[in-house]
Amino acid sequence: MNYTINDAEFKRFSSLLYDIAGIVLTDAKKVLLTGRLAKRLNALGMSSYTQYYKYVTDGTHDDELNFMIDLLTTNETYFFREPQHFDFLKQLVPTQLRQGQTYRVWSAAASNGAEAYTIAMILAERLGVDGPWEILGTDISNSMLEQARSGLYRIAEAEKIPLEYLKKYCLKGKGPQEGSLLVQRRLRQHVRFEQLNLNVANMRRMGEFDVIFLRNVLIYFDIPTKQRVVANLIPNLKRGGYFVVGHAESLNGITDVLQTVEPTIYRRA
Repeated sequence: MNYTINDAEFKRFSSLLYDIAGIVLTDAKKVLLTGRLAKRLNALGMSSYTQYYKYVTDGTHDDELNFMIDLLTTNETYFFREPQHFDFLKQLVPTQLRQGQTYRVWSAAASNGAEAYTIAMILAERLGVDGPWEILGTDISNSMLEQARSGLYRIAEAEKIPLEYLKKYCLKGKGPQEGSLLVQRRLRQHVRFEQLNLNVANMRRMGEFDVIFLRNVLIYFDIPTKQRVVANLIPNLKRGGYFVVGHAESLNGITDVLQTVEPTIYRRA
């Protein structure tokens, strides 16, 4: 069935997504929204976007509302994306820590986990695969977090992983798993994934971290939402810790708590 969306319907969905996730959908994203939601309308036997909107907002179909958020917030990610940040991290992480110290990194918009496991490979190189380090990955999308927890990816998604890391930290699928790779358990056991909406007021504290990655997310937010999200994260960053955003992003005018180290990399004094 072909579905069409009018301006009023698109505005309702845009407002809903903004209220929940802080993401701004411009008119240019109308095709994306209709393309991703049309399958849900068809699966549920619905005749219009208005009917679907009422369904997800009636307070009794939270699972479908969460699924809708998953569909509209899933963005591209891959291993070793924007490699300069991982070069910086490799130089930053010491090879030895004080007794009892644990090096902690937060992948705040973890998506399918590729960023978190990339960070894990760097920490394993610096501190040892069984060393004192841990990673937290959070995302609003439960479906992305399920994949992240599995550590299972298509071989094609591994093309940016350096060959030495691929051999050391990943297993090649065989039989039914042919064409896939699995991040080794010794690496996965250092990485924990949790569902979290970074946009909520009074977001719960997640602990203290040496580095926070928040990359390629702020570009979807307006300034007030950027300020709220960054303000939610900063209390979790250690004094002297580093905050990393995507190459198309900046914290200029967003916070005065972090100092610029180099473009897209900031430090908490």
